[in-house]
Amino acid sequence: MGKTEPAQTILLTGPKHTGKSLTGRALAALGWAGFTDLDDYIRERTGKSPRNLYRESPAAFRQAEAAALGSLLRFPGPRIIATGGGLIDNPEAMELVCLSKARQTAILIYLEVPAELAWERIEAAAKASGELPPFLEGSCPRERHRALHERRAAAYRAVADILIPAAGSSAEDLARLIADSLQS
Repeated sequence: MGKTEPAQTILLTGPKHTGKSLTGRALAALGWAGFTDLDDYIRERTGKSPRNLYRESPAAFRQAEAAALGSLLRFPGPRIIATGGGLIDNPEAMELVCLSKARQTAILIYLEVPAELAWERIEAAAKASGELPPFLEGSCPRERHRALHERRAAAYRAVADILIPAAGSSAEDLARLIADSLQS
């Protein structure tokens, strides 16, 4: 394959249900680095799911998210981390990301999908689980999602090192696109 191991942590981000975790696992399977799903790591550290933490208190969730990310970024070396889609709304976590980027110990990759596709995936998951994510509950969830998606997408585009169009691609295809981008 001719690739070299990255010295940086690869942070995958994007909207909810973009395939960040599946893509991270596929990238790890290509031999780039070990994979960690930040949501799983938060669950391990707190004993609570990110959804339950958020329901208890959005501030408590954001604090747990930043602490977990900080723990993972504290140790140098190659790794792949799938973050939550709302990471951009966590100033403390984004400060850690920006500091790592400035130190050239992390690279932020944004998996981009259109708002409508992201909504379709969220809606399908909600039908399967019987509940919307807590940040979309209440009146007009589709409109709330669109506004949130557009705001976050603009913010991620402004800070991402690499943008990867993710609509209609498998996790394996996305992993190969990322690998190609990292090699160039």
